[in-house]
Amino acid sequence: MERRVVITGMGIWSCLGTTLDEVQQSLYTGKSGIIFSQERKDAGFRSALCADVPKADLKPYLNRNLRQLMPEEAQYAYLATKQAMQQAKLEQDYIDAHEVGVIYGNDSVAEATMRALDKFRQMQSTAACGSGAIFQSMNSTVTMNLATLFHLKGINLTSSAACASGSQSIGLGYLLIKNGLQDCVICGGAQEANMYCVAAFDGLMAFSAREDEPTKACRPFDRDRDGLIPGGGAATVIIESYEHAVKRGAPILAEIIGWGFSGNGDHISTPNVAGPARSLELCLKDAGVQPTDIGYINAHATSTKAGDGREAMAIAQLFGDYRVPVTSTKSQTGHEMWMAGASEIIYSMLMMKNDFIGGSLNFENPDEETACINVLPETKEAHFDMFLSNSFGFGGTNSTLIVKNL
Repeated sequence: MERRVVITGMGIWSCLGTTLDEVQQSLYTGKSGIIFSQERKDAGFRSALCADVPKADLKPYLNRNLRQLMPEEAQYAYLATKQAMQQAKLEQDYIDAHEVGVIYGNDSVAEATMRALDKFRQMQSTAACGSGAIFQSMNSTVTMNLATLFHLKGINLTSSAACASGSQSIGLGYLLIKNGLQDCVICGGAQEANMYCVAAFDGLMAFSAREDEPTKACRPFDRDRDGLIPGGGAATVIIESYEHAVKRGAPILAEIIGWGFSGNGDHISTPNVAGPARSLELCLKDAGVQPTDIGYINAHATSTKAGDGREAMAIAQLFGDYRVPVTSTKSQTGHEMWMAGASEIIYSMLMMKNDFIGGSLNFENPDEETACINVLPETKEAHFDMFLSNSFGFGGTNSTLIVKNL
């Protein structure tokens, strides 16, 4: 007997705010978190645009010995998870007595790895790397830190799926709970926000060069889009079986009713239409709903020519004449990469719970490919009870989630 899977808590550390209330207000007012970084320009970046992510301060919560095991993204994830656990009323005493798992999206650790190896080369001694270097530099650093800090005894797994990592983490947690293998899983995604982690992206000329107008540079679906903008932070959602949540007395915020996933089986970085369309189709089938049941789509759209166009065509292929409202919150946050699939669930949840759809900033004119969908350029008061969220990544990995209001 398949079980229902519900969301009971959310936490966020974003350029739009570090509390749910702050982020909700930013989404509603159309605040952009994009800035020009002189540090990046001085360092040799072609594009110095990035999201302005607040620094994390863990000193009030953890001692130095624990902090030195945590790179930047693990620190963001810790703070987001504390928020989510508080909202879900998931207390440490309960965790200590029960099996709670963690699946978190993370696909690289650049700065911590770089600094440890720089010390090794400079000192010509491996001891110079420091005792925390190995724990900071592994892709699984977020889950290993969260699992040990919160004493989690369930599944401990890192989802490493490029820019679909955060979404895949929630999908995997949903699958385990649905099939009775776990009762409660902490899911999410984290992305370091320093310049080193995206230097290679900039070298590929993947970023917008509209440096004179930072807040207008990220333009998902717009005819004049010229590249993405890197962001970062962390987002956590607590998911559990409906029965488990009721038994705990947890607040039940929404239900995850479908997950679809696919591979493009094509180019390593250029997406096609067939792969995303299949992810959408399988998600709708898994949820047992029709396209007309969806009240809003939070698109993956990163503000690249090929990516936005192919996603628009995939949406149009599945949704036909139904003009479902579509926006990309990346217009405000930039591309939060390994975090994005989780943060965009939270952004969409905040809209659904507060009866609005935040506008897709800087959408002024569609092109031939993006004209086939209904992109909302400004915030709109709207009630909807079901949304769909897309996340796609390098290597042709696709993930789609459908969430229903409760």
